[in-house]
Amino acid sequence: MSTIVRFSPDLGRWLTHNLDAGLAPQAVLDTMLKQGMSERAAHAIVAAFVDARRQGGAMPDGAVELPDEASSRPVARLAPGTRILAAGREIVVHSRGEDPVFAVLGNVVDAEECKAIIEMARPRLKPSTLVDPMSGRDVVSDKRASWGMFFRPGENDLVARLDRRLSALMNLPLENGEGLQVLHYPTGAGSEPHYDYLAPTNAANRESVARSGQRVSTLVTYLDDVPEGGQTVFPQFGLAVSPIRGNACYFEYCDDRGRVDARSLHASAAVTRGDKWVMTKWMRERRFVAAGEGA
Repeated sequence: MSTIVRFSPDLGRWLTHNLDAGLAPQAVLDTMLKQGMSERAAHAIVAAFVDARRQGGAMPDGAVELPDEASSRPVARLAPGTRILAAGREIVVHSRGEDPVFAVLGNVVDAEECKAIIEMARPRLKPSTLVDPMSGRDVVSDKRASWGMFFRPGENDLVARLDRRLSALMNLPLENGEGLQVLHYPTGAGSEPHYDYLAPTNAANRESVARSGQRVSTLVTYLDDVPEGGQTVFPQFGLAVSPIRGNACYFEYCDDRGRVDARSLHASAAVTRGDKWVMTKWMRERRFVAAGEGA
């Protein structure tokens, strides 16, 4: 049974005001903790407000659902060692962390693959959309000035090869993977702090989790070098990953009992010179079934 955390209207107004004013979610969280709120409750409330702002919908009204407490030492799905063989390609592990599970990887894709993916994606790009938490429909967001598209799983030889490689690297069955997403950030574009796991704030998210399970891990692969800016930023543990072509940023946020980790809050810093192209792979707890498909 879910636990419900209730909060006062004053706290809700304070959160909305400070987040709208540009205060970092971590700073908001720190203030709440200093006022004596429990860490789990504070994380859940801030996560709900950040998610609602990111999706452009109404703020939570007096209560949020508290996720089950995450294990203190998650078991990494990513294979150990400094090099990982994934579908015939040797991936270099530049750095990694255990709690939360995180890694910076190299040699994930080669230059020709990067170029080909960008060229296939370019004519299909559309303004990035977010899910309206009230209606569950995709809406164009004015808060994230990027362009994006999705490949269908295995839709051509290159995509199928990358699907196999990334699934092997992320150490989960091929069928658990969502279709590859490509995002293009022109100069000046970035994204607000957000979570990749699906918060139960709208029917679309709840239905998606019911079909396929929660998202458990993310692999953000950089398809080009960015001269300045564009880092993938994790504010809750003070890390910024620079976008270098062929490298990737990997992180996990859901354990084997479906408990999510709010420390996975992340954002794309604004690109201050050049363009940023990334390819994202999300993995689910079980076989991914898109909306409208048979289970």
